[in-house]
Amino acid sequence: MARFFDSIQEQHQAFIEKQKMFFVASAPLAANGHVNLSPKGIDSFKVLSANKVAYMDIIGSGNETSAHILENGRITIMFCAFDGPPNILRLYGEGYAVLPGDEAWSILATKFDILLSTRQIIVADIHKVQTSCGFSVPYYTYEGERDQAYKWAANKGADGLEAYKKEKNMISMDGLPTALFNSSK
Repeated sequence: MARFFDSIQEQHQAFIEKQKMFFVASAPLAANGHVNLSPKGIDSFKVLSANKVAYMDIIGSGNETSAHILENGRITIMFCAFDGPPNILRLYGEGYAVLPGDEAWSILATKFDILLSTRQIIVADIHKVQTSCGFSVPYYTYEGERDQAYKWAANKGADGLEAYKKEKNMISMDGLPTALFNSSK
């Protein structure tokens, strides 16, 4: 059965720290807009306090979460147990993007191993935590991280990554500006 909490409890943080993957969901306000659901990996998620989390966001083919949270703040982060006891944990919050050069960047960046392909850090103020059974989530075995993203970023280089962000990461698929778009003005 689902249980709700007003903050991240110690047992929640312990569960989060064991997970190798999480999912981020966001949506625009427009009824015809696209809901986004993105899987995330590597050691990119940190619990900052009982009501604040952050993850290091890597350059990708889109930047939907940034656009959605810029427009309306809504963000949901989900963790699933793929080994051990079944469990699903959702964090509901209000998010915002922190970009290199922002005042908060110098503090947040120390929490992560910043990569060449780090685009931004997404921070979420959590107002609700939900746990549920996860009985139907199958077992999966973690084999390791993929290295394609590291190779792709190294091949592009810093200048190539900046050009890629300008081409692919400034506007959402629904035409909403991202935090990167706003910072380029």
